[in-house]
Amino acid sequence: MSGFSWDRRIARTSELLQNQSSVTELLKFYQRLVRFQKTVYESMASSADHDVSLLVPHFAALLALVREAGSADLKAVAATLEQSSPEDRLELLRAVWQHEVESHELSAESVFFANALLQPFAEHLAERNTSTTEASPPLCPFCGSRPQLAVLRPEGDGAKRFLLCSLCGTEWFFRRVLCPNCAEENKEHLPVFVAQEFDYVRVDACDTCHTYIKSIDLSKNGNAVPVVDELATVSLNLWAQEHNYKKAQPNLFGV
Repeated sequence: MSGFSWDRRIARTSELLQNQSSVTELLKFYQRLVRFQKTVYESMASSADHDVSLLVPHFAALLALVREAGSADLKAVAATLEQSSPEDRLELLRAVWQHEVESHELSAESVFFANALLQPFAEHLAERNTSTTEASPPLCPFCGSRPQLAVLRPEGDGAKRFLLCSLCGTEWFFRRVLCPNCAEENKEHLPVFVAQEFDYVRVDACDTCHTYIKSIDLSKNGNAVPVVDELATVSLNLWAQEHNYKKAQPNLFGV
């Protein structure tokens, strides 16, 4: 597991709000969302049952939050979901949980609502998992989701790379010189880009499949919380897009 508590994520968002004016609205919304996710997580932790259906009652609070602070696109989908039945909401959750987004032709905004609820649910389940892996699978060894980003953790004189699951928050070891998307291992085809203003955040690109993954280097900034700092440095995502690289797995907000 990543080891970053919900409270640490909330606190790190407050820290970044002090000097990341270009993403103020995004971070403010994210902070409110994390506080909501913390309540979902706590409700899962206090329940003996662990079925996705337990998340359906939390839809109302999530929809209310989006109505107050969400983007126009999210508010539009929220308006539709408000008219949906509990069965329809459960179907949405199960489609995302079972990795059937494409077959159900779900929009990015609909997936946001499912992931906002599934993340604390999945994180709670993953924390109960005691199995480990020494392999370097491209997908999460616990829930099978794609990695959202990479984390470089200090080890010896360097840093060891881990991938961070976009859904359950599991971290697992992954080789440094290897594309998580297409398995390219020729370092000449795996350029790394770093912006001066964010020297601890890297864009690890692949010229073979033209995708990229962002890496948060904790050996350079031990205060960083990967999922939060990834959001705060969204300008790097835009730079990568302008240079014809596609993010292998968008974050919760589809960026």
